[in-house]
This record gives sequence, structure tokens and C-alpha cells, in this order.
Amino acid sequence: MTIRRTETRHAEAGRLHSANATEAVDAILAAQAVALQAIAPQRAMIAASGLAMADSIAAGHRVIYVGAGSSGLMALADCLEIPGTFGVARHQVVMLFAGGAAALLDMLGAVEDDASLADADVERVGPRAGDLVIAVSASGSTPYTLAVCERAKARGAKIVGVASVDGSPLLGLADYPVFLDTGPEILAGSTRLGAATAQKATLNMISTLAGVRLGHVHEGRMVNVVADNAKLVERAAGMVADFAGTDIDAAKAALGQTSGAVKPAILIACGATAAQANKLLADTGGHVGPALDALRQGA
Repeated sequence: MTIRRTETRHAEAGRLHSANATEAVDAILAAQAVALQAIAPQRAMIAASGLAMADSIAAGHRVIYVGAGSSGLMALADCLEIPGTFGVARHQVVMLFAGGAAALLDMLGAVEDDASLADADVERVGPRAGDLVIAVSASGSTPYTLAVCERAKARGAKIVGVASVDGSPLLGLADYPVFLDTGPEILAGSTRLGAATAQKATLNMISTLAGVRLGHVHEGRMVNVVADNAKLVERAAGMVADFAGTDIDAAKAALGQTSGAVKPAILIACGATAAQANKLLADTGGHVGPALDALRQGA
């Protein structure tokens, strides 16, 4: 049997049990930092994955995250945060977690080995051409995750595969293989540590790049958020006031014309009518910068 690198002995593991608390934390932190270094060689593939994600969403298709256990939790965190962060419709961002909601409350390992669970999940979600599957598996060989990817690819979906074992089945299957060479875990086999740290950072990059390319980020601000609670109203008003150079009351008045949507409110606060703001955003693919430039040029 081939032993995966994530299962082999870490150089610092021998002293972990006898170290004092601070030394133990130092060793664990250092191991996390080393794992993050595995991302750099994959920058080009991560960028391609982010662009593919943006293309799927822009065309009205879906992004389907897939995972089990700790890797699945990293995928789930990214999946759940995208609608609130970038204003992407919830139906365009889907999560398939081995064992479903019940497995989130009690992390039973057996479900990740049950490829038959993938059949029902794939049938329910119905992946198709134009959809993008983002599959995360430290070993790259989790049966549930692989089965979902195989069935989704057969239906025409594209696959982003994130794994920490070179030559693993997931990387071989993926259209966008992201190999994170995170090496041995400081707790052998506990991929909730180094591998998961690198996975989460990688997913952050993929989804954030997608948000930027979709026009949902302007000058480092989340401009596609819809202000539907008190905290977000204040945040949205601050963005509108900042970008339009106006006061908070004028910003809130503009948001009142857009039901809390920040992008058109920025343009309205800069002098556009609601209809003009919507047209400028439609003409620029939802990008605030070019819409502002067009408004200032008298379009």
C-alpha cells in the first residue's frame, strides 16, 4: 500500500507531546505556514479556476462545491459565504457534502467512502454543461467526492480539483487540477491542519477573484451586497458616501431608490437617475468603475 505524504511523520512531531504549550503552538503555527507555501506554485491554475467560476456565474450557471469531512467543511465555508459577500444568487452556489446535513453535526467517516451517496445527490442537483464543480479532497481519492465529479463531468460540467496528493484520481479527472503539496501533517493524517489551511486559502482566492471579475468588488469593497439589515445599511451607506463623495443622508436616500443595492446607488448619488444607473451598469457588465467613467463623460 502506498503511504500518502499527509500520513507520514512530520519532522517536528516527535517533540510535540513533550513541548510546553507555547512551544507546541509555535510548532503547529510553523507547520501551517509551511502548508500555505504550497499554494504559490499553483497560482496560474488558481487564477484559471477563478476565471472559470466567474464565467459560470455570469452565464447563469452554477458553482457546485463538493467534499467530505474536513475538506468538505472548507468547501462549505466558501460556498455559504459567497452570496452574502458578492451578492450571487443562492441558487447559483450549491454544496454537496457527503452524508448531508446530518454529517455536519456528527462527522461520521463512513459516508465519505460511500460512492452510492453521490448518485442521489447528483440526481437531485442535476449538474450540466456550463456548471463548475469545485471538489476538495486532501487525498484526492475520497470515493464520494470522486463519484460526484465523475458523474458531473459525464453530464458536461467542468471540474476544479483541489488535492494534496500528486497523481491522485481527483487531479487526473479535473479540468483545473490544483495540487497543494502540503506535505506531512504535524498530526499524521489530520488533514484538518496543514492541508485544510491551504485548501481554505485557495478557495478564498478562487472565489474572490471570481467576485472581482464579476464586478462585485470595487476598490476593495463589496459593492454587490444588498443592504437588508441595520449593519449592512450602515456599511452600504458608507460605501456609497465614500465613492460618491457625499454625506450619509444622501447615500441612504440613494439606497432607498435601489432597495438597498449598492452599485446603482453609487451612480444615483453621483447624479444619475435610477433608470440611467441601471442602464450604465448593464452596459458595463455590472462594473462600477467603467459605469462611473461613462456617467462622468456624459453617457
